[in-house]
Amino acid sequence: MKVDAVITSDLDKAGAEARELEEMGYDGLKSIETAHDPFLPLLLAAQATTKIDLTTGIAVAFARSPMTLANVGHDLNAAAKGRFNLGLGSQIRPHITKRYSMPWSSPAARMREMILAMRAIWACWHEGVPLEFLGKFYTHTLMTPFFTPTNIESGPPKVYLAAVGPMMAEVAGEVADGLLVHGFTTQAYLENVTLPAIERGFAKSGRKRENFEISYPVFAVTGRDETEIAAEETKMRQQIAFYGSTPAYKPVLDSIEMGELQPELNAMSKQGRWEAMGELIDDKTLNAISVQGDAREVARQIKSRYSHIADRTAASYSNMDQDDKVAFLDELQGD
Repeated sequence: MKVDAVITSDLDKAGAEARELEEMGYDGLKSIETAHDPFLPLLLAAQATTKIDLTTGIAVAFARSPMTLANVGHDLNAAAKGRFNLGLGSQIRPHITKRYSMPWSSPAARMREMILAMRAIWACWHEGVPLEFLGKFYTHTLMTPFFTPTNIESGPPKVYLAAVGPMMAEVAGEVADGLLVHGFTTQAYLENVTLPAIERGFAKSGRKRENFEISYPVFAVTGRDETEIAAEETKMRQQIAFYGSTPAYKPVLDSIEMGELQPELNAMSKQGRWEAMGELIDDKTLNAISVQGDAREVARQIKSRYSHIADRTAASYSNMDQDDKVAFLDELQGD
């Protein structure tokens, strides 16, 4: 199983950290869009490394247009000499409409069209195909030589799509190159909901599993001793409760027969009772949505539970020291 690391958003440190992580043996770097732009750290990483994969995990798709995404995706892939993957996610309606002031409708259908629009733009730039994309949500019919990139040696980037629900997972199987699984999931949900949805997408596009990559950043409770692990366990229960409060994520809880918990978590979130929410996450739910133990043990659990599903995982466990990271990598990357 390949292992990715989450790169810092601190632009003063991103390049040096990327070089260090590549030297340690990580297979890829992911940049997250939260309080900072997800693309800039990966440009610095591209300049500081030579072989490690670089992925936005994720960039908010609906905050941007297909043309702006096609452009930054092209430029980063050129800078990385073919190592950049454009990882996209939809976010949820309140963030798109209230934070970004952008339109929201039919997210799965819109995402499908966005990816197809980007592919049409890249086909224009890289293959000389006239740009004539006419969709329900996006229209692109103008491209002149002045706005056409000339550094096309690396081609367009691969596109990875984040999905929780089956409709978005099906879109990923149909038009994307890979799936970014949300950390808030269960083995049962992956096997019974996500994988069948991806297969439906494959059936539509005529593609096969071997040409598609699944990345799953498994939630982990880890530490160097029992005290540290206990503290991380409390944080994890709160994190699971936070995600579980979202109505769209209720099917994940349903997969382990805990769906009745979602309305209560949602009500408590509106009251700002974040710590109390974590107390509702019992051991069954904790164990279904996360792995626990020292660095080697969590790696063994990830490999045992998910190696038949995921091609790669992502380590973002901040309390791992250097020795822990080496042990984690060794366990996952070994035979």
